[in-house]
Amino acid sequence: MPASPLSSAGFVVGHAGLYQALAMFAVAYFIIGMTVLSVCAIATNGALDAGGAYYMISRALGPEFGGSIGIMFFLANVCGSALYVLGLVEAVVDSFGIPPGQEAGTGVHVLPQTYWYELLYGTVLLALCLLVCLVGASIYAKATFLIFLIVAVVLGTILISFFATRPIGVPIRLPYANGSEMDNGSFTGFSIATLRDNLRGGYSVDYTTGQMMSFSSVFAVMFNGCTGIMAGSNMSGDLKRPSYSIPRGTISAVLFTYLIYNLLAFLMCATCNRTLLQKDYGFLRDISIFPPLVTVGIYAATLSAAMSNLIGASRILYALARDDLFGRALSLAKKTSASGNPVMAVILSWLVVQLVLFSGKLNTIAGVVTTFFLLVYATVNLACLALEWASAPNFRPTFRYFTWHTCLLGIAGCCVMMFLISPVSASASLGFLLVLLLALHYLSPSSTWGYISQALIFHQVRKYLLMLDVRKDHVKFWRPQMLLMVQNPRGSARLIDFVNDLKKSGLYVLGHVELQDLDALPSDPLQPQQDSWLSLVDKLNVKAFVSLTLAPSVRHGVRQLLFTSGLGGMRPNTLVLGFYDDAAPQDGLARHPAFTSTREEVPLGFPPLRAPTSPKLLSAREYVGIVADALKMLRNVLLARQLESLDKAWELRRAASPPPSIHVWPVNLLRPDSARYADTCSLFLLQMACVLNMARAWRRAHLRLFLCVEAGAMPHAQEEKLRQLLKDLRIQAQIQLVPWDAVTRLHWQMRRGPPGGPAPARAEEEEEEGTVNFPANATQVSDEYVCAANKLVLEQSPAPAVRFLYLPRPPADTSLYPLYLHQLELLTRGLGPTVLVHGVSAVTSTQL
Repeated sequence: MPASPLSSAGFVVGHAGLYQALAMFAVAYFIIGMTVLSVCAIATNGALDAGGAYYMISRALGPEFGGSIGIMFFLANVCGSALYVLGLVEAVVDSFGIPPGQEAGTGVHVLPQTYWYELLYGTVLLALCLLVCLVGASIYAKATFLIFLIVAVVLGTILISFFATRPIGVPIRLPYANGSEMDNGSFTGFSIATLRDNLRGGYSVDYTTGQMMSFSSVFAVMFNGCTGIMAGSNMSGDLKRPSYSIPRGTISAVLFTYLIYNLLAFLMCATCNRTLLQKDYGFLRDISIFPPLVTVGIYAATLSAAMSNLIGASRILYALARDDLFGRALSLAKKTSASGNPVMAVILSWLVVQLVLFSGKLNTIAGVVTTFFLLVYATVNLACLALEWASAPNFRPTFRYFTWHTCLLGIAGCCVMMFLISPVSASASLGFLLVLLLALHYLSPSSTWGYISQALIFHQVRKYLLMLDVRKDHVKFWRPQMLLMVQNPRGSARLIDFVNDLKKSGLYVLGHVELQDLDALPSDPLQPQQDSWLSLVDKLNVKAFVSLTLAPSVRHGVRQLLFTSGLGGMRPNTLVLGFYDDAAPQDGLARHPAFTSTREEVPLGFPPLRAPTSPKLLSAREYVGIVADALKMLRNVLLARQLESLDKAWELRRAASPPPSIHVWPVNLLRPDSARYADTCSLFLLQMACVLNMARAWRRAHLRLFLCVEAGAMPHAQEEKLRQLLKDLRIQAQIQLVPWDAVTRLHWQMRRGPPGGPAPARAEEEEEEGTVNFPANATQVSDEYVCAANKLVLEQSPAPAVRFLYLPRPPADTSLYPLYLHQLELLTRGLGPTVLVHGVSAVTSTQL
């Protein structure tokens, strides 16, 4: 492998030929050029700090991507530094090493040439780099400027030598483990024949490693000479004006090195035969008009590259440590000198480079370094692409010579070359990156840098919400979209979890009404509460939005939320309320598994529950008015009673037989003269029970559908008809016939006159006698009948995990609201977890 970027051009054209060499340079600099455009765009969009590419990526893509790519970039620079140190050792040994089989003292060849001695030489050279980096960025800048002058002079000397040197033969010593072998190369001067011989590829075995070269392996070696474009951005924390210096310095470096590489490739192909290019990596010294200067230039260029990678690695490590993404693991790297130089990061980077030196295999390191650098370049392009696609108003870089097309081309080029060079290394690098991403996602603290994912999600969601046309809704694709009203989450934790199972990938909104007047307040009291509600959603692991509102009454607040919650085609179609009864509220949040399993405190943002003796925030009349309002607004309604007593984990995981069940009563028990099972409300009730059964946590439960029958009503025909309906709806449920003659007899006994006779004329008389009509003045039910219906439901064993019952419409006469609620309380008393359901829209379909 060539010792420095100066001689890598000869290595490339010797194996690949001029045509493929120019193609390699074009591909490499195309990738680099696209990446440079992205770097310049990000660098000119705000203040840069230490860390270079890591800082850009982390602030654009968030801590997970930033931290993982930061580690990858750190390792790339560490391996790159080791690569150049080993290359410099190879050059030194080639010039001053003792050939195998010879004794010391022959000319300038005085250095022993074994693994341990070469490791010692590398350690000494690395220590020199360490000393320069420890002094600080100022001495490094001065050293690199001096090296730049030396390399510029050497480069000028080499270009002159191609024209001034006469044709000569160059003896080549080929080192092997068991001795030396000689070969002859030649410098022909400018020759058409030499150029023609070098136009096409001629891959052969690399004499330093014994490996057969190919396009990908030569590209991997060549690309390492181009990775210095990030040296300037890595020093972003040490530059006075990084947003000014990085674009100009990086673009100038890319253009200059690209021209020099192409010029050198053409001159070498036109003047040197293939043997010289392939087997003598120091041939520039042999054809130079002043050979010692070329040696100094090669050493200086390689040493500069090693220092650049070492100081770049230290700056990346320091930035990672300062951001606390890895906690105490990198706390030592935060320490700096009095002048601000991160000395501990430099020392730690030096130790890692020293460990890499033990490998002693340049080509292996070259492949890893190239893969890591390509991965970093791809991520830089990804960061710029994400910023561009997010269309955030604050992304307005002063450098505008880029588009999303250049970012996409840069990503594609990096990915293609990664897998072309080494599919194994590329796959392993991506796997390592994924592991780091997952670790940082779950372990790293939240950052205040902003998350590009949120901007991208916002951009895409807005676009797709506009495409979600409510006029194209079809019953086949209906899904429940829930608005659950919560007065205090402390008493509703299990209800929140239960409704999360009912939503079936639909919209889920937690609504809350704060009874205050904004005119009398200095600021909005809901803003401080928002974080507590969002933390609750995260902790309970429910996929819900939070919608809070101020209103003079709960009923007005619910109306506001029904009118305003959601956006476009995603609006709640179902209102869920807790039941209105006299049960004392219990703090279920403190006993919820989400808190008891982790021993975390309940969020303090929620007030304590209402004392049993304290007055309620809304009256029975207002509660029923909320139900009536929702039905007028064509929203389905669910009333949940005793859901806080539902221990879902115990019910669904108990090993006892029979398995847990869900009882479904799709008949209006408060209208015994109209026991229909196929009206809109019954089908909606059946659909909700089926949706619950489809949730992953409820799949073990069995649906049991109860068919209330009377004597002489041909129950088997009704059962067969209902069974056919379930088959058409693809619902798996067990049908159970329930005779209810004894219950309905109580109803008919209380009626005034025969069935079908005229109804009482005055609702006031009904109220005095303890009866109420639903939904119009057509049916009378008594408390005795309702208690009998309650007993009928309760007697069906075994006891289910949850029951679904038909919820009748509230009466048209608002004065009957309290009596309506009283009848519902009697119907559901002692039933355990129960959901009363009323549907107003068709939600089932038998179509394909």
